[in-house]
Amino acid sequence: MPATAVPPVERPSRAYAWYALGLLTVINLLNYLDRNVIFALFEPIKADLALSDTQLGWLGSAYVLVFSVAALPFGVMSDLRSRRAVIAFGVALWSLFTMLSGLVENYAQLFICRAAVGIGEAAFGAAAASLVADYFVKRGRAVAMGILSAGLVVGGGLGIWLGGVLGDAYGWRVAFMVVGAPGFVCALLAARLKDPTRILAPVAVRPNLSRMRDQGLSLLRQFFPTVAGLVLGGVLAAVLDFQFGADSRIDVAAFSIVALMGLAINILQWVRQIRAKQIDETPFGGDMTPAFEEMLGAARRVLRTPTLVYIFVGGALISFGMNGLVAWAPTFVSRELGISPADASDLLGWRLLVFGALGTLAGGFLADGLRARTEAGRIIAIALGMTVGGVLAFWLLTLRDASMFKPVFAAAVFFLTFYNGPIAAAIFDVVPARIGATVAGTYLLFIHLVGDAVALPLVGALSDSFGIDRAILILPAAGVLGGIIVGLAMRTVRQDMARVG
Repeated sequence: MPATAVPPVERPSRAYAWYALGLLTVINLLNYLDRNVIFALFEPIKADLALSDTQLGWLGSAYVLVFSVAALPFGVMSDLRSRRAVIAFGVALWSLFTMLSGLVENYAQLFICRAAVGIGEAAFGAAAASLVADYFVKRGRAVAMGILSAGLVVGGGLGIWLGGVLGDAYGWRVAFMVVGAPGFVCALLAARLKDPTRILAPVAVRPNLSRMRDQGLSLLRQFFPTVAGLVLGGVLAAVLDFQFGADSRIDVAAFSIVALMGLAINILQWVRQIRAKQIDETPFGGDMTPAFEEMLGAARRVLRTPTLVYIFVGGALISFGMNGLVAWAPTFVSRELGISPADASDLLGWRLLVFGALGTLAGGFLADGLRARTEAGRIIAIALGMTVGGVLAFWLLTLRDASMFKPVFAAAVFFLTFYNGPIAAAIFDVVPARIGATVAGTYLLFIHLVGDAVALPLVGALSDSFGIDRAILILPAAGVLGGIIVGLAMRTVRQDMARVG
């Protein structure tokens, strides 16, 4: 064998693939636990820091906005660099800032900590999904994705339940510190994972951090107008909030205008580059990085693949509805059923955990079963779950009888979580493996930026004006519409899968 030849990659055994899936599922559980614990703590945080519902909504969006912007660059880094290094870095970062959330003294500090949690969790999502897709190439991919996504519902339910219990017993600050601590152990284990398709040396922390820093700076230059708009909008909103008070809407309007202006300038900048055929240069000088080329390739792939267009648009509406419901359900139940935040978390938490996990697994098995009969099997499972679950959720939010609320909530959660595994598997079915993490990162950026980043403060603002009972009804309606739009991909998925081969 010549000295320059690259030895073939030795694929891990089936048993090791299941170990890796188990570890990544546990990490995903912690991901959603740390993400969702704040929603169980909304009421005590509101009382302690004297906040409005709009400000509570922005605490959720602080995470979502940063997560959305960071997901795509981290997806690109995962395709170009070490996926396990990206995962280990992300887990350690989000765990650190979850713990620091318990030490804040004011709203601004908590906002910053939640935003930093979004950076860490953005590093995990696309890289983990890409690894699992490579561990389970065809047989059982939707089931594996469903198991990975079970961390979403189990962690989400556990975050709401544990947040309520810890917050009631020890206070909301202790709750943040307790749920953040286990992530550091998982970061060490993730750094030692075997990559199923790439030959990698053991993760060297300093060189990888240096490469990630350089890659991040290059990407920051390309996204500078968007990032600047978010930062300037946040600063302006904080100043206006201090000047006019928490009940004023001027801070929300100012943030939205400035942030959208930054995004519009960024888009115009890219259009100018492409039309002028200046793809090799950035507006700031120097060569365009391979990472940005990967992002352009992923964007072209999405626009040229009708199935992905349906999944992206429908997924954004599903994210709007589902993550909005998870965020505001504890507050809704506490206020509308007249129970304490701890009791509301107990009512919701374990049911979300149990029936969400069952629904996610059932959706994965249903999707793989239907997939054996038709290429549209995974699309059918998504549309079915969201339509049935969305109708049940709308009915649920009109109930005020706790005894009736509980079984309807369990049924709604079961169907609403069908989509978790199949939607990830459907994306990887219609894109080449080489850019899988980049497209997954693009998907996460789009659905969160267009979906729950809007839903959380919007419901808060509507709640301040009309009450939580009316504001929350827009969420299941969005979920049903999203399921219908994803269902349209039944007409295109066969042709798009054939292109990948």
